[in-house]
Amino acid sequence: MIINKLTLIIALAFIGCNGVSQEKKDSNKVDEKKETFAVTKTDAEWRSSLDDMQYYVLRQAGTENAFTSELLENKEKGVYVCAGCGTELFKSKHKFISGTGWPSFDREIKGNVSYDVDYKIGYKRTEEHCATCGGHLGHVFDDGPKKTTGKRHCINGAALKFVPTTK
Repeated sequence: MIINKLTLIIALAFIGCNGVSQEKKDSNKVDEKKETFAVTKTDAEWRSSLDDMQYYVLRQAGTENAFTSELLENKEKGVYVCAGCGTELFKSKHKFISGTGWPSFDREIKGNVSYDVDYKIGYKRTEEHCATCGGHLGHVFDDGPKKTTGKRHCINGAALKFVPTTK
């Protein structure tokens, strides 16, 4: 009798431990939270207008390898725009060397970057998107320059194009 009760308790404990990660997602379910953006394209249109790395980063929320972006060491004056739609996102005067391997800025151009939370690597991070087309840019952290904003916008160079200031 005691063994039967013990077996039942253990079985219930295992059933109760079934995590959310084990649940199957219903692909027919409509996502009520889906954002709409001013610039929208079909997947085929995005694929034809972006190179492979840009598509991977902007449309699939990928991350380029650290220290591979041509924009990492760029010190010219100008503005960094979304590689997908051309929206101005970051000013060169707010760029700093973080040592992380990705272009970093202490602030965004207000209204042009939107934020969301992701748990893709097991903990909460603030993800950044272009507010115009929804393209994934990178993440923002609270370990930036303390003398300015304290923020580090860690951005994939593939998500950006640089437009130099004309003299």
